[in-house]
Amino acid sequence: MARITNSDTLPFVESRYELGMLASQRVRDLNGGAEPVVDKERDKLTVVALREIGSGKLDIDAVRHEFVESYKDTPSVTDSENSLEIATEDPLLREIDAELENSLVEDSQDGVSDAGDDTPDAGEEE
Repeated sequence: MARITNSDTLPFVESRYELGMLASQRVRDLNGGAEPVVDKERDKLTVVALREIGSGKLDIDAVRHEFVESYKDTPSVTDSENSLEIATEDPLLREIDAELENSLVEDSQDGVSDAGDDTPDAGEEE
């Protein structure tokens, strides 16, 4: 079982921080079914990912791109998605969601805002 050191991988990456990010992305790829570019032997996927980076056989730019793109896949809210509705068939969760949305609507209509409210609540001393 061949082990790899940081010094083996640093010629292929810019820093140890980037090494960690790229290795974690490559492990996710391998877990997802990607074929390793080095012999897997009996190593864990983290070791395989580091060995791939250190071998120079892995397209580092492609892994970098994939890492960046994985953080861009966050859903954006459009105008038609202003509701807090939970996409589920569970009636209890739908009821809780409806109550929450109604209370938020009522608060916004009443102009109630807890932010910046300096008046003490009942029972509080100044």
